[in-house]
Amino acid sequence: MATDMDVVHHGGVEVDALRNGCCKKGPGYATPLDAMSGPREKLIYVTCIYTGTGKEKPDYLATVDIDPDSPTYSQVIHRLPMPHIGDELHHSGWNSCSSCFGDAAASRRYLVLPSLVSGRIYAIDTIKDPKAPSLHKVVQPEEIIQKTGLAFPHTAHCLASGEIMVSCLGDKDGKAEGSGFLLLDSDFNVKGRWEKPGHSPLFGYDFWYQPRHNTMISTSWGAPSVFTKGFDLQHVSDGLYGRHLHVYSWPGGELRQTLDLGNTGLLPLEIRFLHDPSKDTGFVGCALTSNMVRFFKNEDGSWGHELSASVKPLKVQNWILPEMPGLITDFLISLDDRYLYLANWLHGDIRQYNIEDPKSPKLTGQVWVGGSIRKGSSVVAEAEDGSTYQVDVPDIQGHQLRGGPQMIQLSLDGKRLYATNSLFSAWDNQFYPELTQKGSHMLQIDVDTEKGGLSVNPNFFVDFGAEPDGPALAHEMRYPGGDCTSDIWI
Repeated sequence: MATDMDVVHHGGVEVDALRNGCCKKGPGYATPLDAMSGPREKLIYVTCIYTGTGKEKPDYLATVDIDPDSPTYSQVIHRLPMPHIGDELHHSGWNSCSSCFGDAAASRRYLVLPSLVSGRIYAIDTIKDPKAPSLHKVVQPEEIIQKTGLAFPHTAHCLASGEIMVSCLGDKDGKAEGSGFLLLDSDFNVKGRWEKPGHSPLFGYDFWYQPRHNTMISTSWGAPSVFTKGFDLQHVSDGLYGRHLHVYSWPGGELRQTLDLGNTGLLPLEIRFLHDPSKDTGFVGCALTSNMVRFFKNEDGSWGHELSASVKPLKVQNWILPEMPGLITDFLISLDDRYLYLANWLHGDIRQYNIEDPKSPKLTGQVWVGGSIRKGSSVVAEAEDGSTYQVDVPDIQGHQLRGGPQMIQLSLDGKRLYATNSLFSAWDNQFYPELTQKGSHMLQIDVDTEKGGLSVNPNFFVDFGAEPDGPALAHEMRYPGGDCTSDIWI
């Protein structure tokens, strides 16, 4: 990146650098609508995990062929094992994205892989051979802790300055009050913390910035000391999980406002502004209460929120609780800001909402691809009249679908939605132990972008239960050319 853009101010980057980038064409696309006209995806990178499964194998990055004209379509064509065991690769990002479109010197070359458990951060070179990425650099947790006190890295986003920002969910002891935001320079050297001293969040998880509104908003999961051991509802009552959004000045790093989402917004995880950088609204998925909450800018410059869409809990039998939440663990927004997609990991369905009016989402598509109440499960749902039922889940290429849909990724044109089914190894083991035994899979959902609607593509199935080193857990997905969950426009 151009060095004259790399100016630190109060732990952040100067406003002009982030707002204007540099000049001419760089990585990504000028606008979200331009991205929709980009080439069809042919490869996708998938983080695959052995951590927490009982296998003494390193996690790896899988390259999956998603070109229907290729002889290896719907197959893993390369595996890059990490050099260490026990990482728990989680969410990834790029060193450069569409926020750097104005910088002709920038390149979307390195995939940034934070390891949630070990605290390492890997930089993976995807340019030398996109089909067979290679390890470029390892940022060791000892250096991160020594210079910042941060641990448990989660979400990575590229900045227009050339820096990379990573949310970290706690300190080395797993205490949530130690959370904050790590800054790496363009060579993956630790620069420090982004937020101003004394302005760290109550809990950390995901974040998204919208420079035209001088704002970054982050979300809350929980204390790593508890969520890494599995989920215990008592820990929610004990205040060890979050229900807040943290509103920061961008790029200054000053915590301006904390939004308490209350009991309707427990465990707010993924957050997305609308892609149009002029818009001052977005959504956050609240996992435990299974609500989509819309946040927005008020006339006085403060931020507000409201309940936007809800997934009702199911009355169930033979489960750990009498009611089962949908558990919205991931969602995304199409690049034209027309549709929102969410995954209910426990119920087992993926939903499509029309959000052309962001204040009034309308359910336009739904497909069942797993879950706890599928036919054949020991768990049954109760209808209002007291009868019980289970849902039909299709087999794909002779494979029974395991677990529930978790991470999702959308094609640039919005017509294909990919889904994996591992959340986090400790939670997989607790709620879907068969995932550890039999491995994850990856699906493709065909999308009707005209009238709305979702359907499973029967010709696509990637079985991570058949991996050479044994069944693996598949989590997040990234295209080499960027996507709607990693690219931010300025």
